[in-house]
Amino acid sequence: MNRSILLLALLWPLIASAETRIPVGEFSQGDLDGWQERRFEGHTEYRLVEQDGRTVLQADSQASASGLYREIHIDLQQTPYLNWSWRTEQLFEGNDEQTRAGDDYPVRIYVVFSGGIRFWRSRAINYVWSSHQAIGSEWPNAFTGNARMIAVDAGEEKLGQWRHHQRNVLEDYRRLFGSEPGRVDAVALMTDSDNTGQSAQAWYGDIGFSRGQ
Repeated sequence: MNRSILLLALLWPLIASAETRIPVGEFSQGDLDGWQERRFEGHTEYRLVEQDGRTVLQADSQASASGLYREIHIDLQQTPYLNWSWRTEQLFEGNDEQTRAGDDYPVRIYVVFSGGIRFWRSRAINYVWSSHQAIGSEWPNAFTGNARMIAVDAGEEKLGQWRHHQRNVLEDYRRLFGSEPGRVDAVALMTDSDNTGQSAQAWYGDIGFSRGQ
């Protein structure tokens, strides 16, 4: 066998794996390139810090709501799985997250879908750590019918621990909206406490899409 062909055969699993993983947030590399801030109420401070031997993104919210977003185009037919990790040490007290007055989360990650020229059909899935809903709960966003919430973490049991998640966004979209998704146009994260007037501190690890589990 030709040496170059043999080398390609040996390296192909690594090459294929690299091609089917799309990084969105490489915070462990100290990289915030491409991330932009959007403010809703006040300013949540985001900064890179060292924690548990790695670089992560720290968020501090004081009765504020601003998020970071990155415009990136993802084909869910090719890479349907969203992978991320996060950590928080506190929840919110007395809020009903299904109302506008209680729509605060210590950590959340959005996946935003394009409506194309029909911009009013742009939709979003919010993966959240819920203070009061059970894990697996799903409900409409309190501010818009075009967004859905999914509690992937909930309650106090895992506070202070790094939580690692992988979601099949394609399947989640089909179930939540009953149709095929448009193109993913952006990913966003936000630690917000403006509606409750409380405070939150949280940390985010790397975020990315992959072909499989």
